[in-house]
Amino acid sequence: MNKTIEDLANRWLRRRPDGLSQVESQVLQSTLERTTIAKDTNKAVAFHQTFGDRLADTIARIGGSWSFILVFIAFLILWTSGNAWLLSRDAFDPYPFIFLNLILSMVAALQAPVIMMAQNRQAERDRIDAAHDYEVNLKAEIEIMALHEKLDELRHSQIVGMRDEIAQLA
Repeated sequence: MNKTIEDLANRWLRRRPDGLSQVESQVLQSTLERTTIAKDTNKAVAFHQTFGDRLADTIARIGGSWSFILVFIAFLILWTSGNAWLLSRDAFDPYPFIFLNLILSMVAALQAPVIMMAQNRQAERDRIDAAHDYEVNLKAEIEIMALHEKLDELRHSQIVGMRDEIAQLA
């Protein structure tokens, strides 16, 4: 394998070293040093999360689950049936369920921004994952090209050796 980043950049990326991005330089350096670049991006993201971030993610995860939807439907059925039929004379929220509408509006007003915050953080995680995937894929591609070259050199030397043997026999 070549000994400098300059050689690798010219050979595998067909670019000069000064035209490389920081990521490409890091990948080539990792290739030279034969070190891994794989890392757990979830740990890096989790390390920078605040309590509010974790809380918003938890609320979004619960609010977007089937169990939440089913429990909420059961709550609505209990509320409406309880106030419409069971407590028809002493209902605390008679039809048209104005208090229920107020509660639902407040839940929606709070839940929507929390879910949007969680989606923004997920998009940031996806960008970090995509950047890391690019690094890993670039290194894998460089390593595969280097292996192909080594195999080609090995095959060429074997062919030359066989030619020499044939020439000696003839």
